[in-house]
Amino acid sequence: MRDEKHLELIIETLLADPENQSNPLRYALGELYAEYRSLLHQIDRITRISDRYQNVSRDEKEALTGRYNKQLRQLEKIARISDRYQSMMRDLNEALKDASTKDALTGIGNRRMLMESLKAETARADRLERPLTIVLIDVDRFKSVNDAYGHEAGDKVLVRIANAIRHGVRDYDLCGRWGGEEFMVIMPESTAVEGAAVVERMRQAIAGIEMMADDQAVQISASFGIAERKPGERISDTINRADAALFDAKRNGRNRYEIAG
Repeated sequence: MRDEKHLELIIETLLADPENQSNPLRYALGELYAEYRSLLHQIDRITRISDRYQNVSRDEKEALTGRYNKQLRQLEKIARISDRYQSMMRDLNEALKDASTKDALTGIGNRRMLMESLKAETARADRLERPLTIVLIDVDRFKSVNDAYGHEAGDKVLVRIANAIRHGVRDYDLCGRWGGEEFMVIMPESTAVEGAAVVERMRQAIAGIEMMADDQAVQISASFGIAERKPGERISDTINRADAALFDAKRNGRNRYEIAG
């Protein structure tokens, strides 16, 4: 840059010197110097335009980067909200499922759960040609408990009996509240005789429940009807036979089980 300035100074000095006015090369040097200055001006203009373009391009790039990062943060926020929403929906679905299949008072399965399980276990028993046993359970003299001590005491009796049933069944058995003071146990892969051994343990557990109401001991017991499903038998017929066996247990003194013939 310093050499260029020095050269320009020499040329300008030569062109300005009066002694060179008549020099035949002065005109050519002047034209050449003017063209040089014009080119310098154009180069300078192009450089400034290029600098402005680069600045605009850099600003636009920074603006685009900023908008991209902002949108990315918004998408991340939406994704977090979506994850929380999906988690809430899963929890809600689980709660709705529990509400639709569990008895609100006792916490064990309700009639709907039992009906769905009966259909599934009946189909499975037919497919594998395996036994299936149904047990109906009814609280003895439940009405007298309600009449003597009130419905709150009656509800406590149902809860205590439900807990005894739940802890008395095997891992693969299914239990639920059939309705009112009646319960059901579904025993896959079990004959009536095998089921009777489990039922007897439940009967003893229920009979051993100690409960007080109005400072008085409440005697609790239950009767059981057991029916093993016959090959190809409709499940409603099996339930009816279990109900008939339960009636026999009531008639024969309560606090006992009977096996359907």
